[in-house]
This record gives sequence, C-alpha cells and structure tokens, in this order.
Amino acid sequence: MSRLLASAAALAAGAALAATVLTPAAATAAPPVKAPKVVSDVELPAPALADFQPVADDRGVKLGGLGSGLFPANRKGDFWMVTDRGPNGELGDKRTFPVPDFAPAIVRVEVRKGKAEITRALTLKKSDGTPITGLSNQEGQEKPYSWDGSEVLPFDPNGLDTEDIVRDRDGTFWLVDEYAPSLVKVGGDGRILARYVPQGLGLKGAGYPVHETLPAILAKRQDNRGFEGLAIRGGKLFLAVQSPLANPDKKAGKASRIGRLLVVDLKTGKPTAEHAYQFEEGKAFGAEQKDLKISGLVALSDTRLLVEERTDEVARLYTVDLRKATDLLGGQYDKTLESGASGAVPVSKELAVDLEAIPGVPDKIEGIALLDPRTLVIANDNDFGVGEFGEDGRLKDSGVKGRILTIRLPKPLH
Repeated sequence: MSRLLASAAALAAGAALAATVLTPAAATAAPPVKAPKVVSDVELPAPALADFQPVADDRGVKLGGLGSGLFPANRKGDFWMVTDRGPNGELGDKRTFPVPDFAPAIVRVEVRKGKAEITRALTLKKSDGTPITGLSNQEGQEKPYSWDGSEVLPFDPNGLDTEDIVRDRDGTFWLVDEYAPSLVKVGGDGRILARYVPQGLGLKGAGYPVHETLPAILAKRQDNRGFEGLAIRGGKLFLAVQSPLANPDKKAGKASRIGRLLVVDLKTGKPTAEHAYQFEEGKAFGAEQKDLKISGLVALSDTRLLVEERTDEVARLYTVDLRKATDLLGGQYDKTLESGASGAVPVSKELAVDLEAIPGVPDKIEGIALLDPRTLVIANDNDFGVGEFGEDGRLKDSGVKGRILTIRLPKPLH
C-alpha cells in the first residue's frame, strides 16, 4: 500500500472512531448536581420572659434571641446558645428597652426527636453574683430609653450586648459583645471572670475585672455593630467585627467594604494578629453596602475560618484563609484601612454555602456550627418577637420563631 493510501485509510479510521465517540447514543449523562438539604428544623422554646428569669414586668415578651450564638455541647444534639442584650427596639433615633432588668443569658438546648428543650440557663453575673443587664455602658454608646421612649434610663457599666459563644475544654465560656466592643470570659456559674476591651475605653464602675488589651481603633465600631462572630481553635480565639469601623467617620464606615478579624491568645486576652476582611459588594446581596455584616465564625483550622456574611434576608458562608493576609497589628494601617487605600492584603475567601438558596432557611441567621465536615447547624435571632407595643405597654408579638436547622452538605468543608 502506498503512503498516500495508508494515510487515507488512517484518516478514515480516525473519522469513524470520532463518530463513534461523539454519537449521542454513546454519551454518558452528567450526574445531577446535589444541593444542601435541611434534615432537621426545630422550633426553640419561648416561655414568658418572667417565667425564664425574675423581671419586674416582662410586658408580654417571650424568651428569644437565642440564635445570637451557637456552639456544640459535648453530647450529640445539645448546643450552647446565648441571648443578645434582650428585647429592644427603636422609636425614631431612640433605642428602647422594654424589659431593662433582663439579664443576658447562656442556655443549653437539647434537641431530641424533633423537639428542643432548655435544660440549663445561666444568667450573666457580676463578681458578687448579682445579674448584669443588657443596657449600654457609658456616654458615646446608644442612650437607653424606656419602652415608650418617654424616659431616659441610666447607663450600666456592667451591661453587655452579647452575641456569639464558644466553650473551652475546661468549661469556660467565651462571649463577644457589641458595646465596647469586648471579649468576655465567663465561668461555669455565669459569673464574668474578665472583660477585654479596647485600649483607652475608660470603662468605670464595672463589677468584674476589665482589661484594656484590644486595639484602640476597635472603639470606632459603628453603633450596634461591634463584635458579632467568635470561634475557638486550640489556644486561639478568632473575633469578627460585624461591620467596617466608622473610620475616620460614620460615612466612611457605611460605604466601606473592609472589615476586621482579630486573633486573640486564649490565656492572656491579648491580640496576636489582626487581618482585613473584604465584604462582597452590596448589590450582590440585593442590598446597600451598609447592610452587609458578619454574624458567625467557625474555625476550620489554625489558619482557616468559615465566615457567615449576611444581610437580614440573605446569608452566605465563605471559607477564609488567613495565611497570606497582612497583619494589621501595630496601627500603621488604622487611618486608611476602611477606605481601601491602605495597601493591606485582605484574607482570601471562597463561597462555600449559599444559605439563601436553601428552601426553608429563615431570615437573620446569626448562629452557625459545624458538627462534621458535611453537617452544618444554623440558628436565627428572632429578636424576642419584638414588634409593636400597645397603649397598655404589652407586646404585639411579631410571630417570628427562633429555630435550629441542621443541613446536610453535598461535599465536605475542610
């Protein structure tokens, strides 16, 4: 056979093979893409607030806000949760406290056979064992008012707006607070052992130890936007400021896409690193930039976190790597970080779970936990059901329920 005939034969054979490979009958269908699936959705208990703890008048408010933090307890189906500062609202520019003597509390919730039960409750206490309140601390923070805005309430230097929660191996709880903002160490009986606040805060009159160990710049947090996320790994605590700082002013904070993550030594309460976190553009969440916030953290390793970024309606989880990010400690980036002109390299991030795309997930997710690489647990903050108050001072409940949802992921998070 001549070279020309051999070449033609080879081309014909190749064409026949290509036709065989490309024929639709021989093609293999692509496997369907699996989606995260809600495998459990349990409503949290909501007893009358006066039945939960002694208050002068609960004004018809029920226990809520438990989804402000979520951490697995040492028994399957059990979780440690924490309320925020308690029922509160807004009348114009006034921050109202309808039950001002409410004490923020840690609760243990047991989930069994589709029901949730509170098996333990620890009100937060001063060193002498008396309860704290959820009222703001001092001038420069939101001024507290009565339920109808007619009376200015006194500041309370002991007050905490608690958010996330973790528990150390020795049984010590750690919480974050929005007011100072601060990191709070709590004993197993609910007594506050230490509160770590920004340098120069000058908090006076607290009934527990206060230590100024955190960067002074953090005191520039926006109103009601202090520490919101907390995670633990070995001897490290990871803290997230909810929103960009009001640095140099409120306008800059509302427009900024740059938030802050802090790494703190568990034993000393002193920061060991600080990193920039870049929020997504507000339009990607169907919102204004000022509405984006961080509300939950999980430590995946010593250098990797799961971060919840959200608005009140949309929540997404991102895996975040700290290793190549600039360390901000030392203050040289403080003046220009929020403007995005500092030159600091933020943490790298990648979308892991879009909670908005999962049917049945409620609004305002604040608590997140990872039981194993494919089992995610989330909880919402129902704001104590606070809506409007009638002329008699009794709450017209919003009807929003607190819930814990368990979600099975199609692939593991590492």
